[in-house]
Amino acid sequence: MSAHDVIATAVAVIVLAGVSVGVLRWYGVRERWATASAILRGMVQLAVVSVALTGLITHPGLVLLAVSVMFTVAVGTAARRLAAPGAFWRTAGFVALAVASGVVVALGVVFATGALEPTSRYLLALSAIVIGNTMNITTLTGRRLTETLIERWDEVEAWLALGATPRQAASSMARHAVHSALVPSIDQTKTTGLVTLPGAFVGAIFGGLSPVEAGRFQVLVLAALLASGSIAAVVTAQVRASSPTRPESLVSRVSTRPWTRAGGHR
Repeated sequence: MSAHDVIATAVAVIVLAGVSVGVLRWYGVRERWATASAILRGMVQLAVVSVALTGLITHPGLVLLAVSVMFTVAVGTAARRLAAPGAFWRTAGFVALAVASGVVVALGVVFATGALEPTSRYLLALSAIVIGNTMNITTLTGRRLTETLIERWDEVEAWLALGATPRQAASSMARHAVHSALVPSIDQTKTTGLVTLPGAFVGAIFGGLSPVEAGRFQVLVLAALLASGSIAAVVTAQVRASSPTRPESLVSRVSTRPWTRAGGHR
C-alpha cells in the first residue's frame, strides 16, 4: 500500500463522514456526530485487526480468543441499547443467551455437515459475520418490541386483566417485532447478486477463490445469518415479552456521547 493510497483513503473517509454529519445536522438529528464517531472507531479497529490477523489466523487458540472477544463486545453493545437504567447485567444475560443460541446453531450446522472445513480461517470469518448480524437483529427485535409495548400497553393490560400471561398478552407484538428485525436480512438475501454483491463474496474472490466457490461460501453465510438471526430474535422476544410491567423508554439510551446521561441531553 502506497502513501498515496493511504492519503486518498483518509480523504474519502473524512469527506463521507462529513456528508453524513452534514445531512443529519441539516435535518435536525441530535445525534449527528454518532456516524462520524462510528466511522472513526471502525477505522481504528480495522487497522488494529488487520495487523493482528497476520499472525492470529494460523493459531487456533488465538482464533478462539478473537471470537470470544467478538462475542463479548457484541453482547455488550446490544445490551447497552436495550438495558433500562440499572439493568445492564440482567439485560446482558439474556442478550448473551440469544446471540449464543443463534450463533452456535448456525455455525454448528455449517461445520457439522461438512459444508465448510472447521479451519481457523473459516471459523474466524464466519463467526465475525454471523455474530455481528445476530447482534443487530437482537437489538432491533428488543427495541422494536419495547417501543410497541409502550405504545400499546393499555392493550397488554387488558389481556392481563382477563387472565392472560405477559407473553400471551404481548404475543402478537413480539411476533411483529421478530419479523421487523429480520426484514433487512431477508431483503439482503433476496436481492443478493441482483442489487448487491456482499462483502464475503467479493472478499472471497479477492482472496483467490473462483466465483463459483465464492458464491457457495456466500450462500452458506446468508443461510447462517438468517438461521442465527431467527433464533436470536425469538429468544429476545420471548424474554422481553415476559415482563408484567410496562417497559421504560429506550430513546434516551441511543446516545454514544460520554457526557450525555440517560435522562436527557446536556
